[in-house]
Amino acid sequence: MRRRDLLLAFGVFLAAPLAGAQAPARAPRIGYLFSFARSQGEHLWEACRQGLRELGYVEGRTVMLEPRWADGRHDRLPALVDELVALNVDVIVAAATPASQAAKARAGRIPVVLVAVADPARSGLVASLARPGGRMTGLSLLTPELSGKRLELLVDILKQVPRVAVLLNPENQSHDIFLDETSNAARRAGVQVQVVRARNVPDIERALPEAGAQGATAMIVFDDPVLWTHRKIIVAQAAKERLPVMYGYSEFVEDGGLISYGPHRPDLYRRTATYVDRILKGANPAELPIERPVRFELHVNVRSARSLGIAVPQSVLLRADRVIE
Repeated sequence: MRRRDLLLAFGVFLAAPLAGAQAPARAPRIGYLFSFARSQGEHLWEACRQGLRELGYVEGRTVMLEPRWADGRHDRLPALVDELVALNVDVIVAAATPASQAAKARAGRIPVVLVAVADPARSGLVASLARPGGRMTGLSLLTPELSGKRLELLVDILKQVPRVAVLLNPENQSHDIFLDETSNAARRAGVQVQVVRARNVPDIERALPEAGAQGATAMIVFDDPVLWTHRKIIVAQAAKERLPVMYGYSEFVEDGGLISYGPHRPDLYRRTATYVDRILKGANPAELPIERPVRFELHVNVRSARSLGIAVPQSVLLRADRVIE
C-alpha cells in the first residue's frame, strides 16, 4: 500500500504542471483595407502601426496585421474584404469612403473602424456620429464642411474667382455631398461652379483642358483615393493649363500643386489604433462615437504660385502651416 501511495503521489506531481498549463492566447488579427497603392500611402500605413506601438502592441507577437491595397481600383475592394473575412480577422480598418462601403457590405459581423471618410452619417455608413449603431465606428475626415473654407482661400489668393471647376470621381458616392457643400458655398460667394469628372488617367488628361476651355479660372479637386493616386498627373496638367487648384491633401502641394487645406491625415490614421484597442477589449462599435479631426493644415507652394503669376497674400502665408519656396 505504501509503495502504491508513493507511485500515485509521484504521478500527481508529474501531471500537475500539465494540468495547470494553458495554451498561449491567440494574438488578435487586424485587417487593413486601403483604396490606394502602398507606394503612395506608406506614411499612412506607418501611422496606423505607430498608433498600435504607442498602446503597447508588438507587431507579429501581440498583434498580427494584414494590410490589403486596392491600388486605386475600387472594383478590387470587395475581393480584398473577402480575403480578410477568410482570415477571420478580429477588426477591419477601412480607409476612405469606397473601402468603408465595401467593408460594410461584405464584412458581416466583423467590427469595422473607418478612417478618412467625408461624412459617415450622410454617406449611409452609420446611423449618426454620436451613436453609429451597427458594426462601424471610427474617424470622420469632415471634408464637406471644409468646402466653404477651401473656396474662401481661393478667393483670398486670386481676389476674384468668377467660375470654379470641381474635379470629382463619379464612382465616389461621397462626392455628391462635396458638390452640395461646394455649390452652397459658391452661391454665397457669387461664384459659378462647373463640374468635370474623372475616374482614371485618360479622364484626368481630358478633364483639366475641358475646365479651362469652358472658362474656369480656378479648380477644386475633391478628396478621393483614385485622384490622389494620380496626383502627379493632375498637378502637371494644372500647370500646363495654368489653372490655380485647391487640394484637400498636402501631398499634392509637395508634388507642385498650389495650395491645400484639410485635416492632418497621418494623425487620423494613427488614431485608428485607439478604436482597435477598445474594440479588442470588448467595446461595442455601435456605442463608440465617430471622432472628428482636430488638426487642420494649410500648405502653400509659393514656387508654383510664381509660375502662375500669382502673388500669395501675406495674410495667407502667415496662416500657412507649411510654405514651399
